[in-house]
Amino acid sequence: MAASTSSNFSASFHRNTKKTNYHSLLGNIPLHTKLGFSSSVKFTKSVISVKSYGTSKYDEVVVDEELDKIRRLQNGSDVRGIALEGEKGRTVDLTPPAVEAISESFGEWVVNGLEKQKGYPVENVSVSLGRDPRITGSKLSVAVFAGLARAGCMIFDMGLATTPACFMSTLLPPFVYDASIMMTASHLPYTRNGLKFFTKRGGLTSLEVEEVCDIAARKYANRMAKVSTLLKVLPTRVDFMSAYSKHLREIIKERISHPLHYETPLEGFQNLLQIIVNAGNGSGGFFTWDVLDKLGADTFGSLHLNPDGMFPNHIPNPEDKIAMAMTRAAVLENSADLGIVFDTDVDRSGVVDNKGNSINGDKLIALMSAIVLKENPGSTIVTDARTSMSLTKFITDRGGHHCLYRVGYRNVIDKGVQLNKDGIETHLMMETSGHGALKENHFLDDGAYMVVKIIIEMVRMKLGGSDEGIGSLIKDLEEPYESVELRINIVSEPRYAKAKGSEAIETFRNYIEEGKLKGWELDSCGDCWVSEGCLVDTNDTPTHIDAQMYRAKVSNDEHGQHGWVHVRQSIHNPNIAVNLQSSVQGGCLSMARDFRDDFLKASGVDAFLDIAQIDKFV
Repeated sequence: MAASTSSNFSASFHRNTKKTNYHSLLGNIPLHTKLGFSSSVKFTKSVISVKSYGTSKYDEVVVDEELDKIRRLQNGSDVRGIALEGEKGRTVDLTPPAVEAISESFGEWVVNGLEKQKGYPVENVSVSLGRDPRITGSKLSVAVFAGLARAGCMIFDMGLATTPACFMSTLLPPFVYDASIMMTASHLPYTRNGLKFFTKRGGLTSLEVEEVCDIAARKYANRMAKVSTLLKVLPTRVDFMSAYSKHLREIIKERISHPLHYETPLEGFQNLLQIIVNAGNGSGGFFTWDVLDKLGADTFGSLHLNPDGMFPNHIPNPEDKIAMAMTRAAVLENSADLGIVFDTDVDRSGVVDNKGNSINGDKLIALMSAIVLKENPGSTIVTDARTSMSLTKFITDRGGHHCLYRVGYRNVIDKGVQLNKDGIETHLMMETSGHGALKENHFLDDGAYMVVKIIIEMVRMKLGGSDEGIGSLIKDLEEPYESVELRINIVSEPRYAKAKGSEAIETFRNYIEEGKLKGWELDSCGDCWVSEGCLVDTNDTPTHIDAQMYRAKVSNDEHGQHGWVHVRQSIHNPNIAVNLQSSVQGGCLSMARDFRDDFLKASGVDAFLDIAQIDKFV
């Protein structure tokens, strides 16, 4: 059995590098020769100031700090940062120069990959760009275009789009671009933005994005901090969303195959099928007028369909209580059959059934599992390790297999891909946040496609004479008695936060293995076990770890095993998330008290962790 020993590059960079070798950034050639002009160089802690005596304007080569700025923008398999002033205590770090450098590096990465694959030089490499309605989108789009142009790519501007549509633009004819970028920060505030990257085989992995960001960091540190304003290759504007909408409509028509209304399968009942869409002023409005309306549905009462990058009504997020409450109210007021909540870039969704019950988190996974297991009996379902013990029972009661894996939608999807390669039929991979991917849909986490599956099942139920609603499929799912999420901030400089977080998480593991937390045991699942910060496969190619995490099951004399505690390092922010779930009253409080007193304080990690939220809960 092999365990993953990969470490985070950025953390090890700062752990192992005491002094920066400034010449290593430019090769072994003397600095003045490499830059092509005579210079007087003054060294400081993190900046080389280069006074130019030639015609070249190379005023500063920013080394240590500037390299780190780009690397810190990586968030797992995405790039995210502050794009607009307005967050207290945070400064803008996703700047146009940073975006240009990252986009250029991605373009070069795509070109190099294609040349390696084909074995000869390639030309006319095509890359599309889509974006959500954030107010920084236009400015940063120019930076993406400039970067891709520097890399020699042909650029296609999709305008307002969704994340799944960007991936599909690499597959659907006549577009079939070589790669795509989606500019979004998902459900995060309007001040944030980011980039997601795709090729024809899917989204980039964390390791691949790390590679792109590493190349970009060097570019950024060795050029003047401004965006190229002259584009040698102008972007071509394309309307891909119409083609993507048609693709979704065709799937619904073919799979429902309505006996009387093939072209409009969402009509033909006693009343029109009424579906409420809450797009949250993100990119999801298209699903109303370009999918549902054209299929004959009644979408009266839908909410926040117009794109607005300030998100004035609520956070576009199926986990957001306000978003779900507003959708629930609209469903009940209009006696609708279904409510849909999309996140900003539509790679996630949640639903509300005809009785006003919110279906997200474990409930949404259960609903999708019920649908998938009808079509693919015996399938394995992969989820992250924060799901309930009741969900495992729900899946196994239907003949399925439940594989618990690491938190992070990319991790969950990659696990499903690997299982299928190993010959284990795995048709659904889903995280509690709402990211869900299906084998039948290119392993793509697509919130609109998830809803398409739910709508198809709902119509089939109606055609079969049932008006119970989609919620009836999960009526036997038990909910945990208690469930709590708490956050522990890491008190450290941003550059050292990840290493400090890893230290705390590994100390937690050691405490459990040494028996210092009575009744606590590292959790396991089937052919996986908790080791090296995640649920690691028993194969010889364990997955790269981008954030440490463990789950411990907790038992006592009175109740036996009654809950679990999952501790993980956030890849988006300098903190540690602690999830607790219990089947007995007071279980979460008891576990949180033991976690604080017998681990956080006893081990001394509270010296660099802010445990105020734990204290307040206890």
